[in-house]
Amino acid sequence: MRLLPFTALLVILAPAAMPQDQGQAQPPPAQSSSIVDTKHNLSVSGPGPFKASTESQICIFCHAPHRARSTAPLWNREDSRQTYLTYTSSTFGGTMTQPSGGSKLCLSCHDGSIALGAVVSLSADIEMQSGFTMLDTGPGFLGSNLMDDHPISFDYSDSKGGMGLDYLPESAITPPVHVDSAGMVQCTSCHDAHSNLHGQFLITSNSHSALCLSCHSPTDWMSSSHSLSQAGWDGTLPDPWPNSDFDTVAENACGNCHKPHGAAKPERLLLDAADEDTCLACHQGTVASSNIGQDLYKAYTHSPFATLSTHDPAEDPLSMPRHAECQDCHDPHAVRSGSVPAPLVPGPLTNISGINGSGQPIDAISFGYELCYKCHSDNNAGNPLLPRQILQTNVRLEFDVSNPSFHPIEGPGANPDVPSLLQGWTEASVISCIDCHASDNSPTFGGNGSEGPHGSIYQPLLGANYDTTDGTPESSFAYALCYKCHSRSSILGDDSFKEHSMHIEDEDVACSACHDPHGVSSSQGNSINNTHLINFDLSVVQPSDGLGIIEFVDEGYQRGNCTLKCHGEDHDQEDY
Repeated sequence: MRLLPFTALLVILAPAAMPQDQGQAQPPPAQSSSIVDTKHNLSVSGPGPFKASTESQICIFCHAPHRARSTAPLWNREDSRQTYLTYTSSTFGGTMTQPSGGSKLCLSCHDGSIALGAVVSLSADIEMQSGFTMLDTGPGFLGSNLMDDHPISFDYSDSKGGMGLDYLPESAITPPVHVDSAGMVQCTSCHDAHSNLHGQFLITSNSHSALCLSCHSPTDWMSSSHSLSQAGWDGTLPDPWPNSDFDTVAENACGNCHKPHGAAKPERLLLDAADEDTCLACHQGTVASSNIGQDLYKAYTHSPFATLSTHDPAEDPLSMPRHAECQDCHDPHAVRSGSVPAPLVPGPLTNISGINGSGQPIDAISFGYELCYKCHSDNNAGNPLLPRQILQTNVRLEFDVSNPSFHPIEGPGANPDVPSLLQGWTEASVISCIDCHASDNSPTFGGNGSEGPHGSIYQPLLGANYDTTDGTPESSFAYALCYKCHSRSSILGDDSFKEHSMHIEDEDVACSACHDPHGVSSSQGNSINNTHLINFDLSVVQPSDGLGIIEFVDEGYQRGNCTLKCHGEDHDQEDY
């Protein structure tokens, strides 16, 4: 029989589970450009698991030259009467409808509601082998729930495809991917039911996600690590790419994270129901060079396990609930390796949203600290580590360069004379949040683990120890975080304050008893009482017996006086 020249129809027939009475499943047929050699050949000669008992005609399962329906192209099946659950997502910009056009034809087999042998041109159904007549099981079965499948039957030009930043306009869609005559995305946009040359009946190869990128154009994708990385799986289970024939991150591309049919997390078609599991499939050291997964189980973490897929790209950072999903800090379409001088944006934080120094949401940060402000500033629900004289949990206010004192996150510090700085640091230096808050085995702190604040053994997610307990004997370990930038010998030599040694060595007073490492907001402190990060820890410092106050007064270059009570000793305007 001569095959009908129809190439627009899709029937997505993936390998299906075999009925128990059908014996061993046959090996998958080789990829072929002819329907004769594919699973869509349902005749008795077909190579797939679903085949007729005696019927030798191949095209009759979809088409008939006579007594077919009026539906093009000579369609030989009834439409399914199912009502479908369709794809939904906060980032989908189109209007979803019930399946139509070529997609409706495909679903006459793939929703499992109509027998494979039920054709219009014959008075009786074509008998299938072993009585396995319905496609109602296995990967090829879509059912009526299409929420976990790539959206179909929507007008591309009215969706983000017509106006979205990360999508090509309809006129720029790369052939052979196409919309139908009505401008709708259908199953046939990506699949050709008559050819399995590229596997999964794809209309073109999806190596390096060429098929996906025919419509999708994520910002910064082409220069991202997920687009370029030649890293492969080291063989340690589980396999990050169980359904892929590709061997590297770059070849899998979109497939590293997304699954167009049967996605475990329907919204945005992610491979795993928990967002972090999608990321950790590669980022536990089996594909990516560093093991981020091990950091997430440490005592102090930005733990994605604390919430279940709470992140939403459309969320408002000024009102969103607190959470730390991977996507809160990383745009997987844009991430790349590479460090830059603070406060610029390092590669892993490319194209991520944040809050700027004025407290306004921004779509893509320009400075690294703007990412941290997304969760640690105006929408802060955190608890202070210590009971400070001036209490402030909004770090955006603490780092403002108009403050009387601050660590130099947004710009150089207010103090023009800091003799304790180690070589490489000056009063004009600017630091990043991860110079203090980082994994304890990160390269910043001399390790070979992942960079950034994923998890640490030191509270509160610090890269090195910082003891805040009163009575702690001074040592290089007790204040290792401080000594990363400040010379221990200079501090103990009293180069910047003539009684540093007496306080921290002789009296065992922690650095944190006097200094607040973030800074003191100008809305609460002033340049007389709160220079040099002075903001007393009230668990150590009490009001003086004489004047009944806690006060530091800056009297100029390396001069000042304190009125307070500490370790039982009164200081009444005691000069230093």
